[in-house]
Amino acid sequence: MVTVIIPWRPQPSRLAAFEATSEWYRANLPGAEIRTVDSGDVPFNLARCRNVGMDAVADPDEVVIIGDADTIPSIAPLLEAVSAARDSGLVHLPYTRYQWLGAVGTAAFFDGAPLESVEATLVVGACSGVYVTTPRTWASHGGQDERFRGWGFEDSAWFAAHTTLLGSQPQRHDGNVYALHHETQLREGEQYDANAALRERYREAEPSADAMRALVFGA
Repeated sequence: MVTVIIPWRPQPSRLAAFEATSEWYRANLPGAEIRTVDSGDVPFNLARCRNVGMDAVADPDEVVIIGDADTIPSIAPLLEAVSAARDSGLVHLPYTRYQWLGAVGTAAFFDGAPLESVEATLVVGACSGVYVTTPRTWASHGGQDERFRGWGFEDSAWFAAHTTLLGSQPQRHDGNVYALHHETQLREGEQYDANAALRERYREAEPSADAMRALVFGA
């Protein structure tokens, strides 16, 4: 059994992307349970939604896909990741190329064009969008830091914690994910600056497992 967790709070500009993403999972993983998660935080706390969703899975060794509500993976690398995630002790990223469709590409996709044919921008260094792992592995390096609120930086901080505490970067599988266009969140202000400052603390802790463990777990 595979569970798909989608952090989700309805917003008008995101509805079409959410519906397309949900339908993709229903069509391509017909046996999976698809759950939406909203922790209720204001502003929306993506890191906490991911953690809450993972905590609700009863079997610590069940394979779980955490997918953003606007991001569609490719089926072959996703299935590879699902097959490998149960026993690897790592989080798997089912892509090596994160393709952002933008308004033009997204409109073409909604008009029926195949994802691989539409205009897209490669996002270099992306480490978010779709994760494949187990609750046990997610907890082993602290999941994601819920102090990141609103938009920004929780994914790159998580990547640093995973790499330092588990001794390896997340395992990637060759292929694409496709991020659909919607209105973007505010990337400025007091909370954004706080997120950036917390991410810098992760950067400083990266060379030391003890320092990273203290930052992540508060030890």
